[in-house]
Amino acid sequence: MPSLKEVKNRIASVQSTRKITSAMKMVASSKLHHAQQRIEQMRPYERQIARIFRAFVSDAAEYVPYVTPRPVTRVALVLFTSNSSLCGGFNNNAIKSFSAKVSELRAQGVEIAQVYAVGRKGLDAVRRMGFTPDDSYCTLLDHPNYGGVKQLAERIMASYDAKEIDACHLIYHHAQSSAHQVLRYEQFLPLSLPTDAAEGDNFYIVEPSSEVVFERLLPKVINLSLFAALLDSLASEHAARVVAMQVATDNADELLRTLQLQYNKTRQSAITAELLDIVGGSMQ
Repeated sequence: MPSLKEVKNRIASVQSTRKITSAMKMVASSKLHHAQQRIEQMRPYERQIARIFRAFVSDAAEYVPYVTPRPVTRVALVLFTSNSSLCGGFNNNAIKSFSAKVSELRAQGVEIAQVYAVGRKGLDAVRRMGFTPDDSYCTLLDHPNYGGVKQLAERIMASYDAKEIDACHLIYHHAQSSAHQVLRYEQFLPLSLPTDAAEGDNFYIVEPSSEVVFERLLPKVINLSLFAALLDSLASEHAARVVAMQVATDNADELLRTLQLQYNKTRQSAITAELLDIVGGSMQ
C-alpha cells in the first residue's frame, strides 16, 4: 500500500493535470466558436456564388476544362489534419482514411502524383509513407485566410491544366455537430456539376458573354470550395479537442475521487495503527 506522502503527491499531480485539461477545453471552445462564426459568415457568399454558378453552368460548361471529366490515371490528394495533438482520434482517422485511399487507388492502377498535407500531423504521416509534400501549407491552420487557400487551389488547377493530374480529392472532417465529426472524401477537380443545373434561374443579362463570366466565376467557386473544407476541418479539430479535454477532465475528477478515498483509508489505517501501538504500550 502506498504511503500517505505518495498518495498526496499523486493527488497534487492529478489536480495540476486537471487544471491544464480544463484550460485547454476553454481555449478550444473559444476557437471553435470563432471557427463556427467564420463558416456562418461565409455561407451567404457561398450560396450566392452557387446560385450564379447554376445559372451559367448549362450554357458555358463546355468552355471550361475544370468541369470536364477525363480518364483518371494520375490523381492528387489533399489531406487536412491538425498541427497539434490532444484532439482524440481526429488525426488518426484522417491518416487511416488517406492510407486506405492510397491503397485503393493503387490497386485500381491509379498513380498518386501529388500529395498536399494541410497540418503537420498529416505531413509527418505522409512523409513516413514515402511521399514528399510541400510543408508550406501547414501555416494555413494557424492563420486561415482566403489568399493562402487561393495559392494552393491555383497550384492544383495549374497541375490539372498541364495534365499532370486527372483528378484531385480532399480528405477532411466535417463538423456535423459539436460532438460529432464526419470524415469526408470529396472530389475537388474536376468540379461536380449541380444536378439541377438545367433548372438554374438563368435570368441574368450577361456582358460580354456567358463564357467569359463563367471562366471568371469558376476559379472563385473552386477556391471557395477549398476554403470551406479548411474552415470545416478547423471547426472539427476544435470540436474534437473540446470533447477530448472534457473526457480527460472527467477522468481526472474520477481519479481524484478514487485517490482521495485511498488517502482517507490510508490515513485512517495509520491512525488506527498508532492507537494500537499506544494502547499496547500502556498495557505493558
